[in-house]
Amino acid sequence: MRNTTKTIIASLLFSTLLSSAHAEETLRIGYQKSSTLLTLIKQRGDLDKALGERGIKVSWHEFTSGLPLLEALNLNNVDLSADVADTVPVFAQAAGADLTYYARETPSPEAQAILVPANSSIQSLQDLKGKKIAVTKAAGSHYLLIAALQKAGLKFSDITPAWLTPADGRAALEHGSVDAWVTWEPFVTSSKVEQHTRVLVSGKGLASYQRYYLVSTPYAKQHPEVLGIVYKTLDQEAQWLKAHPTDAAKILSPLWGNLPLSTVEQANQQRSYQIEPVNKSDLTEQQKIADAFYQAKLLPKAINAQEVGTWQPETK
Repeated sequence: MRNTTKTIIASLLFSTLLSSAHAEETLRIGYQKSSTLLTLIKQRGDLDKALGERGIKVSWHEFTSGLPLLEALNLNNVDLSADVADTVPVFAQAAGADLTYYARETPSPEAQAILVPANSSIQSLQDLKGKKIAVTKAAGSHYLLIAALQKAGLKFSDITPAWLTPADGRAALEHGSVDAWVTWEPFVTSSKVEQHTRVLVSGKGLASYQRYYLVSTPYAKQHPEVLGIVYKTLDQEAQWLKAHPTDAAKILSPLWGNLPLSTVEQANQQRSYQIEPVNKSDLTEQQKIADAFYQAKLLPKAINAQEVGTWQPETK
């Protein structure tokens, strides 16, 4: 009986260790619809193959926008985040998230915009006063709205924000329940084509709109070799997209609501898709964004945007 008990205990311990080892071999990636490069990587299986050769499985988890994605990262529900707009890490940092930047896309200011119906009486930024505007909280579009209002000499209190996801913001503008919608690609181009909206203003001269890739700091410290593979795959995918825009559009179209290929290609032309490592000296606009949100009482405390982790790929 005693030997049987020992055998059972040993078996249970082995199963627990095996289960734990298996969990450590899974990289959990969070992404959203605008995470173009990681979406292509997922669909083409490039990262699954590269990591699979090293015994690491990839699991993919889709989120509606960047803020809930980084919240999941902070809660250890995912290990690594696809790109999010430059504003999102600022909110995460203010909430005490222990995150590390591992890559960025260089600025794409025209990949986000304030949209209005084609027949709208709104012709200038000053005309936004007193209007109801759909915007996603903490998204890059949120900062674009703040910057646009400041340029027009308006305060945030001069408008009524409708905090909506991109899908709900699009529907609200279509049904006339909001006067304007602030969003990003591919939603900008698809709305212009399908809803016949027009751009009141893009981010040009207002918000550079960089996309940042983040990872939990503990994971970055424990698995630098995995980050190296992810970074290399991102860079290769960016180059593939630029060289094969139509092939990329064919993959993305059904995932983006069966948008016409020309619409997908047009949306992608607004993004730089230029992958670079992140240096703390690159975070000047992050500080500007953080200060603007704090002054607007949207952040609970002031932050130093450079007090974050940054990962660098090995140079050969």
